[in-house]
Amino acid sequence: MRLDPTTAAGIDSPIGAALALAAQRDPARDADHPLLDLSQAAPPYPPAPEVVERLVEVARDPAASGYAPVPGIAPLRRAIAEELCRDYAGGIAPDDVAVTAGCNQAFAVVADALAGPGDEVVLPLPYYFNHDMWLRMRGVAPVYLEPDADLVPRAADAEALITPRTRAIVLVTPGNPSGVVVPPTEIVAFAELARRHDIALIVDETYRSFRDAGTEPPHPLFADPAWRSTLVSLHSYSKDLALPGHRVGSVVAAPELIRQVLKLLDCVAICAPRLGQEAALTGLTRAREWRDARVTEIARRRQWLGAALAERPGGFEVVSLGAFFAWVRHPFEGRPTLDVVRDLVLEHDTLVIPGTAFLPDDRRMLRVSVGRVDEPAAATLAGRLAAAGRRVTAGS
Repeated sequence: MRLDPTTAAGIDSPIGAALALAAQRDPARDADHPLLDLSQAAPPYPPAPEVVERLVEVARDPAASGYAPVPGIAPLRRAIAEELCRDYAGGIAPDDVAVTAGCNQAFAVVADALAGPGDEVVLPLPYYFNHDMWLRMRGVAPVYLEPDADLVPRAADAEALITPRTRAIVLVTPGNPSGVVVPPTEIVAFAELARRHDIALIVDETYRSFRDAGTEPPHPLFADPAWRSTLVSLHSYSKDLALPGHRVGSVVAAPELIRQVLKLLDCVAICAPRLGQEAALTGLTRAREWRDARVTEIARRRQWLGAALAERPGGFEVVSLGAFFAWVRHPFEGRPTLDVVRDLVLEHDTLVIPGTAFLPDDRRMLRVSVGRVDEPAAATLAGRLAAAGRRVTAGS
């Protein structure tokens, strides 16, 4: 059969490629050198006990196997709107919310509702790889925005990238893969830029709970009564509530855009899984203390990783550290990053994602997830990176 050339030209999943690489390891190594898998941003803990109890209860209910409403179950949409109103001191109504099967789906349907083949979307570097993948496979051109020296994208630099074909600007804050938080004032500047050009500002807030920012809102945009003219806010409950396999996310946007999103959802999945929606509802309304404790736990894991890599073992340097990620530069100039990643997993039993999955070129970067890092694992990582640096340096 003949395949669509635009889709066929897309890259394979970087996570799938990393796991396939790990499968090439000699299983005999596990006895003395267990694989340290720091590839995927998966929570290292189960959901809150209240959520587990609700999952069991719903699973036993025959009615729970039926379709959910396409926009999501009403109590969950209301709970999402109420939490955002509280956390952002803003005005969000349930009709502004559509529940999706994860935040990746949220981005995909929003992108399709806003842009088509030949259009452009501005993506700051480093981008989240699924955003870039989806746009390219849909025939939408990503236009890359270089960040400043601290990896913060700046609205003033984006102005020159906007053309008549631009349909949206995308921000991911905290960043994946960088962990960098875009300051609220800069998000406001991006919103003003988007409003001047009548385009959307898509803000992926998957990791918003894991910012090192105290109780301040991530941005003040929801407090502006006109936010619906510009802002599209995307959310995930995979990390926040430890529900990655249940696939629950949301789009928060103007009802006019939500209507287009619902058309797409009805064709793709009809609805997010009801079981996951009930779990998310319980987590949002009954597990606040548990959520706060998990934020503290992830911050502690970041601290362990940062301390272990502070002396640049093997020449590996932490460029940024935040949310679920460390963005690390390897020391081997002229050596392809994919080769470095292959050596790390096959010879040093450590799996990370190459930075080339998040960039249009090779900048010697690696993404390290902190989710499975405890204090011993951080020390193990430092030792393995030191060994990798010595081995490659000696070999060269």
